[in-house]
Amino acid sequence: MTALDLQIATEACRQCPIRHRAVCATCEPDELTRLEAMKSYRTWMAGQTIVMEGEPMPFAASVVTGCATLTRSMEDGRMQMVGLLLPSDFIGRPGRANAPYEVVAATDVTLCMFDRPAFERLLTDTPHVSQRLLEMSLDEIDAAREWMLLLGRKTAREKVATLLAIVLRRAATGSAPLRAELPLTREAMASYLGLTIETVSRQMTALKKDGVIRMSGLRGLLCDDLGALLAEAGDDADGDVLS
Repeated sequence: MTALDLQIATEACRQCPIRHRAVCATCEPDELTRLEAMKSYRTWMAGQTIVMEGEPMPFAASVVTGCATLTRSMEDGRMQMVGLLLPSDFIGRPGRANAPYEVVAATDVTLCMFDRPAFERLLTDTPHVSQRLLEMSLDEIDAAREWMLLLGRKTAREKVATLLAIVLRRAATGSAPLRAELPLTREAMASYLGLTIETVSRQMTALKKDGVIRMSGLRGLLCDDLGALLAEAGDDADGDVLS
């Protein structure tokens, strides 16, 4: 790659829609150049498997567009969805060669992929990038703890409202009404929330009837008042649980 190619590519990084939220958010121009030398883009269609659980994972990646699911298999063959990957989320763990989860594209997904050994060397050489990855990992732990609360203590209506609020806060574009494409089918939502498909559909219908959300087509999700949706989720405006 020539110096001009690197300059053009680095400028493309600066224009990336997840630039200021992803693991590369704190990178200096020379570090972006270094990342450019190890990165590639790839897109998976909805339903395609990105990574198989237990298989070698030669890359780390940031989600640029779309949504993917994280799933773990149980000894009896059952599968449990344990997480969602939305734009700017990171896939992979330094020092771990195999994937702990199956990653499947819930919608069309584009990843910015980094060669894992080269990325691990960058982390060693660049402490502030390591710090950024640590911050993202701690945020992920906090989200997992909040999800434990959701699954264990929230009502069905609160669970559905919480998931919709997460999607809107992470994927919505523009000002009110907030708009986002709902990345999961009713079946996938039910699996993720520990509910039946009928319960998810019933709660979605109730939230629409009460004017908390609106739907446009099959997947278009609209919300005129995020605060009202958060109240239905049992959270305050900052996402903290209401006592």
